[in-house]
Amino acid sequence: MSEPVLRCENLRERFGEIEAVRGVSFEIAPGESYGLLGPNGAGKTTAISIVAGLLEADAGEVTVAGQRLTTKSVAAKSAIGFVPQDLAIYPDLTARENLTFFSRLYGLSGKKIRGRVAEVLEIIGLSERANDQAKTYSGGIKRRLNIGIGLLHSPRLLILDEPTVGVDPQSRNAILESVEQLSGQGMAVLYTTHYMEEAERLCDRVGIIDHGELKAEGTREELVALLGEYDKVQLTGSGALEAAAKACAGIAAVQTVSVADGAVELLVESASAALAEILATASEAGVSVHSVEVDEPNLEAVFLHLTGRALRD
Repeated sequence: MSEPVLRCENLRERFGEIEAVRGVSFEIAPGESYGLLGPNGAGKTTAISIVAGLLEADAGEVTVAGQRLTTKSVAAKSAIGFVPQDLAIYPDLTARENLTFFSRLYGLSGKKIRGRVAEVLEIIGLSERANDQAKTYSGGIKRRLNIGIGLLHSPRLLILDEPTVGVDPQSRNAILESVEQLSGQGMAVLYTTHYMEEAERLCDRVGIIDHGELKAEGTREELVALLGEYDKVQLTGSGALEAAAKACAGIAAVQTVSVADGAVELLVESASAALAEILATASEAGVSVHSVEVDEPNLEAVFLHLTGRALRD
């Protein structure tokens, strides 16, 4: 397996009597998107500040691209692209001028600047508005430019802190598509968000943090499995519903089955894998299926289970 781009080991940080981060450990592989979720005050911002090299941890170690990271690191920080929640752009400059200016700060020069600026404008979808002043952009387009600045030096690790807060649906989707494209190109992404559906869409793995501790981490499927819940499947149709229920009860993945209000209702282990067999069995038993509804446990349910509070609390 590839060496992780980011490795955090037993991070701890205290502010007076408050222990904001308590032994947090996680890692991100090349091309992996990792979502860090936590309610306000959970320690998420402190953890990200440590990972970005903005805050020195009281204990623990951060390694980026094989190099130990501290607030004084140069080489390790050069492998990071940090996109803060607050906009860091110059409103009186155009998108092209903003990107050119920040390229020079990153140490790029000459033809390399022009080529990289053109590439980034394409990635963030601003090629056609590259020569418009940033102050004329909507909030969503400004955020796309903010992301572009973090991409200029082709970082190994991109840290995105709440990149879609307050943006319109079109820009939000454009941002998500850009992030999907970046991870597909091998960049490691650390992503924080208040939108659970974004984590479900973008993140290969998710870490849930609360009261400074990483409560759980894993893929969506692994986290949902912590609940020990099954998928709920409802087949609405006509015909021999009782016979279909009896037949479906013999399917290995089906845990329980009942008939109510013109529908067969089932609790199923991994409905996506068993649905074809369920439908075939119901049809063979004499049911004409009119509609199918599948209700799967989601990250929201896992989050509430682990923290006892909603993400925005």
